[in-house]
Amino acid sequence: MAVGGVAGGKTVAAQRGAWLVFEDEAGQTLRPPKARTRGRRGHTPVIPLSGKGSGRVSIAGLTCYPPGRRSRFMYRTTVHRGRRGERRSFSEHDYISLIDAAHQQLGGPIVLIWDNLNTHVSAVKRQLIAARAWLHVIRLPAYAPALNPTEAVWSHLKRSIGNLAVHGVDHLQAIVKNRLKRIQYRTDLLDGFMTYTGLDLDFT
Repeated sequence: MAVGGVAGGKTVAAQRGAWLVFEDEAGQTLRPPKARTRGRRGHTPVIPLSGKGSGRVSIAGLTCYPPGRRSRFMYRTTVHRGRRGERRSFSEHDYISLIDAAHQQLGGPIVLIWDNLNTHVSAVKRQLIAARAWLHVIRLPAYAPALNPTEAVWSHLKRSIGNLAVHGVDHLQAIVKNRLKRIQYRTDLLDGFMTYTGLDLDFT
C-alpha cells in the first residue's frame, strides 16, 4: 500500500463517520538523544551521566484525525527494567487495550493505520481485531515512516529531550509523559504532523 492506500483510508473513514487513527511505537533509553547546544568557544559542553541503572521506556501512540473535529493524541508508556524474562515490548493485548480506550474516548468507529510489526499481524491480533466491528485496519507498506504522522510525534519528542540527563528510568518516564502531555494540547502540532505525511485533513 502506498500513499493512495492511506488516502483510501480517509475515504473509508469518511464513509463510516470514523476517526482516522495512526499508530506507532518508540522507545527511549537512559542515554539522551544528542542535540545541538551553545557553549564557550573552545569549551565543549559536557553533560554528566551517572552510568548507574538500566532500563527503557517504551511508548505506543495514536494520532487521531476526525471528520470536522479537533485532532487528538493518545499514548501509553511502559518501563522495562532489564529483568530476566521481562517482555521488552508491548503485547497484542497492550495494543488492543490502547485502541479500546481510544474508541471509548473518541466515541466513534476507528480506521486504524499502522505498520507490519509482528504483534500487529499475529493470529492473536487478527482475532482481537475481528471481534471489534467498529475497527477497520489498514497496514502501511514496509519502511514507510513518512506516511505516518505519529513518527513526527517521536521526532518532536526526541528534540525536546535532547542532551537531557536523567536520574533513572522512572525519572525518564515522568519526563517523557510530561512532554507527550504537552503535545496533546497542541492541535496545531497534530495537524502539522498530518501535513508532514503529504496528506490533508479534508475527508470529503
